[in-house]
Amino acid sequence: MQKNSRVLLLLLLTFYSAAVLAGKGAYPSFSLPRLGDNKKIELSKLRGKVVYIDFWASWCGPCRQSMPKFNVIYNKLPRSSFEILAINLDESKADALRFLEDYPVDYPVLYDATGSTPKQFGVKVMPTGYLLDRFGMVRHVHQGFRSGDDQLLMNEIKKLLSE
Repeated sequence: MQKNSRVLLLLLLTFYSAAVLAGKGAYPSFSLPRLGDNKKIELSKLRGKVVYIDFWASWCGPCRQSMPKFNVIYNKLPRSSFEILAINLDESKADALRFLEDYPVDYPVLYDATGSTPKQFGVKVMPTGYLLDRFGMVRHVHQGFRSGDDQLLMNEIKKLLSE
């Protein structure tokens, strides 16, 4: 039994050391092209703003609910202090573009062709979002999406904007 406990502990430590956790430091840096025009966006250039990073894919059922709700949040808050970056993880850009025809958003949608960004963040489920404060500290990690999660996120964003 002790050996199994050690193996489990080692697996948990490996998972948590690779994942970005709330309150445990700054986010990994990245520069990714926007889906559509390939203009690069660097996360580090958004310091000073509260940023929500949303990892999504066209095959993700909850993403069909979350992205329109995030778009409402995005349009209610000032661009000078808040930004959303959606990072698409589809193998095919065409799949992502088709999804956005049905579920359009106003915030930047980035494309990670190599899949390195979700590995840096430790993304395990879709969608997964990371809320960063103005200093780059991950303050909230949200996995999945259920009705009402958008209001919880809005409350968290408002708290960070008032700090």
